[in-house]
Amino acid sequence: MTQIHPSAVIHKDAQLADDVTVGPNCVIYSGVSIGSGTILDANVVINKDVKIGKNNQFFPNCVLGSRPQVLRLNADSKIGGLVIGDGNVIREQVTIHPSIHPGDLTKIGNNNFMMVSTHIGHDCIVEDNTVMSNLVQIGGHCKIETGVWFSGLAASHQFVTIGKWCYVAGLAGINRDIPPFLTVSGHYPPRVRGVNKRGLNRAGLSEEQQQRIFEAYKKLYRQDGTLLENAKALSKEDGIDDNVRAMIDAIIKSNEHQYGRYREKFRNT
Repeated sequence: MTQIHPSAVIHKDAQLADDVTVGPNCVIYSGVSIGSGTILDANVVINKDVKIGKNNQFFPNCVLGSRPQVLRLNADSKIGGLVIGDGNVIREQVTIHPSIHPGDLTKIGNNNFMMVSTHIGHDCIVEDNTVMSNLVQIGGHCKIETGVWFSGLAASHQFVTIGKWCYVAGLAGINRDIPPFLTVSGHYPPRVRGVNKRGLNRAGLSEEQQQRIFEAYKKLYRQDGTLLENAKALSKEDGIDDNVRAMIDAIIKSNEHQYGRYREKFRNT
C-alpha cells in the first residue's frame, strides 16, 4: 500500500505505484509518475511531468525537474522533461533540471549514486552505475557515461562527455571531453593522469582486456606526436578491441570541435 504522509501535497493527476512512500512536506506536481518501491523522504519536490522508475530513494530536500537556470526562460516558456530510471540513490539537496527544449529530455539511468548537493544541469545524459560525490556540479548538455566516478567538488563545463569508467579527481574542472577508462585531475586544463585501474575492475574487464587498454594509453599519451595523430595511427592497427576503439573514437570526435567538446556540434540543433 502507498504510504503518504498527511502533510504531503500531491497533484490529483500524479501517478504513484501502490507501494511508493511519500514523506512529510513532499510536493508532487501534475503529470508525475513514480514507479514501484520508490521512497521519498521529507521535503522532496518533484515538478511537473517528471517520470521516475522503480526502487529509487530520494533523501530530504531533493528538487527534481525545476525550471532550468537559463536567463532567457520565464514562467511561460515551454520546456522539456526529466526521466529517471531504476535503483538510484539521490542524497540530500540534489537538484536535477529538465531539458530546455520542448519534447527533449534530461535522462538519468539506473543504479546511480548522487551524494549531497550534486547538481545535474538541463539536457544531460547520465548513464548507469555512476558515483557523484558531494557538491559535484554538472553543466548542461553533458554526457556522463556508465561507471564514471566523480570525487568531491569536481565540476564539468557544458557539453562535455566523460567516457565510461573514468575517474574524476576531487576539485577537478573538466572543460573538454575525456576518453573512457582514464583518471583525470586538475582544471583549465585538466590533465589525464593514467588509466583508472579500479574502474576497469568495476567494469568486470578481464586481465587481457585491461592490458590492451594500458597498452593503448601508452601509445596515445606517452609517445611523441599529438593526441589526435596518435589516435589516428592506433586506429590503423590490426586487432583493436572494442574498448580501445572506444578510446580512439572519443579522441577523434572530441577534436571535431575547437574546444574539444564533441557535443558542442549540436548546440543549436
